[in-house]
Amino acid sequence: MITKLSNYTLDDILPHRGYMLLIDEILEVDAAHAVTSSTITKSYPLTGINGAQALIMVEFAAQTAGVCNGLNRIKEKGVDSSKMGWLVGIKRAQLLVDRIPMGATVLTRSENIHNYDNLREVAAVLHMDETLIGEITLQLYQL
Repeated sequence: MITKLSNYTLDDILPHRGYMLLIDEILEVDAAHAVTSSTITKSYPLTGINGAQALIMVEFAAQTAGVCNGLNRIKEKGVDSSKMGWLVGIKRAQLLVDRIPMGATVLTRSENIHNYDNLREVAAVLHMDETLIGEITLQLYQL
């Protein structure tokens, strides 16, 4: 079941603020996955006149995973519970482009494929338009 987010903001769900909040919109989320949209702007880290370096996709994947897992935290512990971030390890990353053009929109889908207490393994796929631009597997741990 897809959760409606009318009662929550990105500030409620994620610890990121300012230029490090890279998600523009949550398109869907449930207990196991999330889909987000991010549009490359010059305020993003890792950007230059030719767009964003591909490495930014790792942060898109991590923040999208944070949407799903942050919403689970809110449901279990309440909206005012600790928003402490997760330690993120990259298990595998296949970045299929060198750069993402300025103004391009990236859709990121992350899914918890393993969930053990405070440890998650997350698979993410990233698309620009209809083109697959990255596949990333992350390991997340929260103290």
